Amino acid sequence: MAEQQTEFDAARYKNAQREQWNKDGAAWRRWSPTLDRWYGDMTRQMLDLARIQPGQRILDIAAGAGEPAVSAAERVGPGGYVLATDISEGIVELALQVARERGLQQIETRAMDGEKLDLPDASFDAVLCRLGLMYMPHPVTALREWRRALKAGGRVCVIVFSTPERNSWGALPASIIRRRAQLPTPVPGQPGPFSLGSPGVLEGVFRQAGFANPEVSAVPVPHRTGSAAEYVQVAREAFGAFNAMMAHLPPLERESVWNEVEDSMRSFESPAGFEVPGECLVGSATK
Repeated sequence: MAEQQTEFDAARYKNAQREQWNKDGAAWRRWSPTLDRWYGDMTRQMLDLARIQPGQRILDIAAGAGEPAVSAAERVGPGGYVLATDISEGIVELALQVARERGLQQIETRAMDGEKLDLPDASFDAVLCRLGLMYMPHPVTALREWRRALKAGGRVCVIVFSTPERNSWGALPASIIRRRAQLPTPVPGQPGPFSLGSPGVLEGVFRQAGFANPEVSAVPVPHRTGSAAEYVQVAREAFGAFNAMMAHLPPLERESVWNEVEDSMRSFESPAGFEVPGECLVGSATK
């Protein structure tokens, strides 16, 4: 009898992530006005905490379709430099398109694993990672790499989701999908949206990676749209992790799952529209 696998397969997971974002990156960009309404204020707070100044060199990890790299490039100006990296070569190509549309020549993009940077030591003033670290199988390894790439006194700033209880936008659909898709309970060490959200965890990984003076604060991030149906459309198209969770289901069953998710999300509708709770942690530290 074969022994049941109990360890998390990081390499297989990373390949799935790359394929997922190569496929779903265009949708993430298409919904960028909505995503900026949700995450824009938090992103600006992140850039403040990173103390980004004109002329600096900035590294954005898991840059996705261009944020916070584009906003950072506007702050460093034409005399600065931003390198936007992501494990998905398809989505960083979209980030480069966004940068060029805005006339930002100071951005470059490269496909790169955030846990293994192909970059020289002490070459950046700040490292940013918005909504990426919690999806990495080895967050301490990743942060050690980012610290290596930072100049002495350089800053790191990350944003992660907090706990499921404070993020109904994601926890409620995920619980329905997990039940309907008959997915096993996550194994120890498995990354995911809430894997760094419990109190003290993010500070702990900063310290384990060798960073000094970690500071973490919670920021409310309600997800607002015109209706539950519109929210589910965003989730279906831009939140690839939900689709990945039920990729093995036949199309009619996936449609049925999304209908159940929409029914559950209607409890967050009111005459003023749709608003579902969310909360992020913004963490910063110094090399």
